[in-house]
Amino acid sequence: MTPRALIVDWGGVLTPGVPDAMREWAASEGLDVAALRDAFGPWHDPDEARPGSGLAGTIELMERGEVDPAQVERVLADRLSRAGGRAVPAEGLLARMFSFFTHAEDMAALVRRAHRIGIATALLSNSWGDHYPDHLWDGTFDVVVLSGEVGMRKPDPAIFLHTVALLGVPAAECVFVDDLPPNVAAAVDLGMIGVIHRDYEQTADELCVLFDRDLRASEVVG
Repeated sequence: MTPRALIVDWGGVLTPGVPDAMREWAASEGLDVAALRDAFGPWHDPDEARPGSGLAGTIELMERGEVDPAQVERVLADRLSRAGGRAVPAEGLLARMFSFFTHAEDMAALVRRAHRIGIATALLSNSWGDHYPDHLWDGTFDVVVLSGEVGMRKPDPAIFLHTVALLGVPAAECVFVDDLPPNVAAAVDLGMIGVIHRDYEQTADELCVLFDRDLRASEVVG
């Protein structure tokens, strides 16, 4: 069965790689990679990764819209300041960070092309406040689902089910593209076709095969 819907993530899919953006942002704050790792590292530790615990818990609450992003800015600024040995201003921290998440023109053009030829399209993103370039999305998505607006986050099954319900397409006929394997695995568990995004060429190749259409970007979306 040829799929009928394409669901994509934002950070790391419709933007260049997250690690590079984070390193550039850290450098702009006068921090090195070691300080960035020290500040964010506990986010990935088992003890910190428990729901509601530590930095992970704070970020999860923000992604569900239950905590003001300003609170996360204060937590991150404190961690970065201690890790880097210099003061990092909390106010506007997320806006400064996301300014380095530039637009991936090739992937955006691919999604827009899919939309124009009749494939249902959706954006599904775990939101860290409102830092999206939505002025670039006109004519690209049928549905936009931001975690902070719907009170759910990836990889929770509910947000995937909410997205496919809005699209009106069964999960088995949806392709989900994300740069984080746990999110893709969660979508696959619900019956979707999962694509782990590593770079444009590989993802474009996979999507062209899955949809049996030429979806390669034939235009640049500014």
